[in-house]
Parts: sequence; C-alpha cells; structure tokens
Amino acid sequence: MQWMQWTKGVVSVHIRGEEPEQLVNRALAGGLELWNIRWTSGGSMAFDLSVGDFFRLRPYLRKTGCRVHVVKRAGLPFWMARAGKRKFFAAGMFLFFVIIYLLSSLVWSVEISGNKRITDEQIEQAAKEEGLYPMQWSFRLAQTDVLAKRLAGKLPDAAWVGVEKEGTRVIIKVVETTQEQKPELNTPRHLVASADAVVTQILAEKGRAVVSKNQRVKRGQTLISGTIGAGENTQTVVAKGTVRGLVWYEYNIVSPLTQTYKVYTGEKETKWYAVIGSRMLQVSGFGKSAFELSEAIRTEEQAGWRDWKLPIGRMKETVMEVVQEERKLTAEEAREVGLLQAKAELTVKAGADAVVRDEIILHEKTDNGKVYMKVLFEVEQSIIEEMPLVHVQGD
Repeated sequence: MQWMQWTKGVVSVHIRGEEPEQLVNRALAGGLELWNIRWTSGGSMAFDLSVGDFFRLRPYLRKTGCRVHVVKRAGLPFWMARAGKRKFFAAGMFLFFVIIYLLSSLVWSVEISGNKRITDEQIEQAAKEEGLYPMQWSFRLAQTDVLAKRLAGKLPDAAWVGVEKEGTRVIIKVVETTQEQKPELNTPRHLVASADAVVTQILAEKGRAVVSKNQRVKRGQTLISGTIGAGENTQTVVAKGTVRGLVWYEYNIVSPLTQTYKVYTGEKETKWYAVIGSRMLQVSGFGKSAFELSEAIRTEEQAGWRDWKLPIGRMKETVMEVVQEERKLTAEEAREVGLLQAKAELTVKAGADAVVRDEIILHEKTDNGKVYMKVLFEVEQSIIEEMPLVHVQGD
C-alpha cells in the first residue's frame, strides 16, 4: 500500500454476481482506480480501491446486478474514526503529528558533492559558520541562493557553489577552480624484465630497445635502455615503451567432484519496521525465523509529498528461505571448473591485458572425490618494470 493510498483510505472487496468482469471493465472505463484485481478460491472477484471510489462503485453494481462484500478496511480515515472513540489516543495522535511537523522542520543531513581538492571538513566548517549544520531549524537558514553566494566567498578554490534543499536534507554542490597540471618529474630510468620470458612484442617510445622479438630474457634484464647516444653525446632519458612476452606459470589445482549451490525454495517471511530518522522499530514479524538458512532483502519507503520528504517511513524486510543443493560433476567437468578458476586467478596476477595462450596438464589424478592437476600455463603479458638510473660521478 502506497502512502497516498493509505492517506485516502483503502477498501478491499469481493464481488459476487453473474458478470463481475463487466463491473470491473465498466468501473475502469468510468475512471475508477482499482488494483490487485484477482479471482478468489470461492469464485468471486476481489480488488482494492479507495474510499471515494468505493461510493462511486454503486451505480455499476446496479447495472451489472453484482453484490459487494467488504473484507478489509485500512488507511487514515478508518484510523481516525477509531481514534475518535478514544480521546487519549486521539490526543496522542495529534501530538504525534505535531512532533512529525517539528522533525520535518529540522535539517537532518548535509551532503557534499563535487569536491576533490577542497575537503569535506573545510566545506562543513564554512557551512557551520553560516548556520547550516544537522539538527538546525530550516526556518533559521537564509535562502539557498544567498547561502550559496556566502559559501562561495568562504571557499577560494571553489568556482561555483550551489545549495539545494530537499525536505530535511541539504545538498551542497561544489565546482572547483581548474588548476594547470604540472608535468610529473620523472628521473631517468631503464625498463627491465619483470619475469623470465620470451619477447613477443617490443615498442620503444623513448629510449633504446636492447632486445628483439622472440628473444629469451631473464628477470631484471634491460629491455629498453634509458641511455642513448655514445661518447660525449651520451645522455639519459626516461625510458618509455611497451614490451610483451610469454611467461610460464605452474599451478597445482584441486577441484571437487561435488559442488554446492544455493537455491531459493519460494518460502518467505515478512517483517515491517517503523523508521524515524536513523532509528528503526520493528512492528510485525516477531519471533525466531522458521528457516534454517535464509537471505533478507530490505526495501525502505520514506513518507513525503512530491519533493518534500519527511524523516519518517517504513521498511519491509523479506526473509527468503534458501537450501543448499549438491551437484555431482564428472571428472571432465571438475577439470574444466578448476582450469577456469585458475585462469581467473592468473588474470588478476598477470594483469587485465594478460592472455592465456596455452595450457599443458603435466599431471592429473582423481582421488577422495577430487581431481588433482599440475598445470603449466603459457601467458602473454606485459613484462616491464622500472629501474632508476643512478649516475656515479668521479672526483
């Protein structure tokens, strides 16, 4: 039930007669809003509608010869009717809405976005100096455009500041002034091999390539030299370039023949919570869950009208039952699963641009419900790492 529907009041009805479908079609065509339309196990048609539309339903009942039976009433009008019979309860409700009004007049949170160089603490301090901080009364704040100008004056590195108020939340948006980026100061360097490999590609953007394609290199061996020229014309530069090569990795893989999967049974439990600010109060679904294993999904609804949000609402927690099921794999299937997992680990270790070119199973056996393998992977990857150049000057 949505908040607007709850405010208007909702009536759940069952329709009996020879042509309940005609009644629904005519009512919808006449502008009535019906929802949750369904057939009941008793053969009648059921749906929900607002209190106002319930009284507009009578002409359609007469035209179709149907009868209506109210099975449930919910919403603010019925709540107020019950409250009218209990003075103390009505007084409590009045006090409740007064408190809600007061809470909605407070600033509950101040959010900051768009800043990188300017810290949140600097912006929060500037906002506090202007009276903008959590738990401040909204009516004590200046207009948002005035606040924005004042904050911009207090933040020299901000090119523009915007202030937006959304219910009980205030958002400060900052656009920082652009600064000329200074080039990074790099010291002269060589590019050396990060692992034993066979070079498959070498491209020197700056510096001098000292190895060639299809050449075997050792870890630490210079690939692109940062020293260029000869004799008196020798100079050092920041070596840049791309070098890729074939690297070999040996993996010991253990893959079980039985795998466990999580399956939803379709059974679920629902719990409701009243939300006030950052606090929650459970109002239904008490007691220990009957499910041995479960997962919960939470959805929150905040009360409000259009863009005006109140610091109250409700949260629905759906607890779904899950069971663990086992699946038996063949030795071939377990082998493929193990190889895929090993390749995924290799991608993380060797880099996102790494490519597995070949795989050689050196040894394989099946024992105690598991497949054991020793596998050699041939991977093409970047094989460069930096090595600074150190000049040794004589006396």
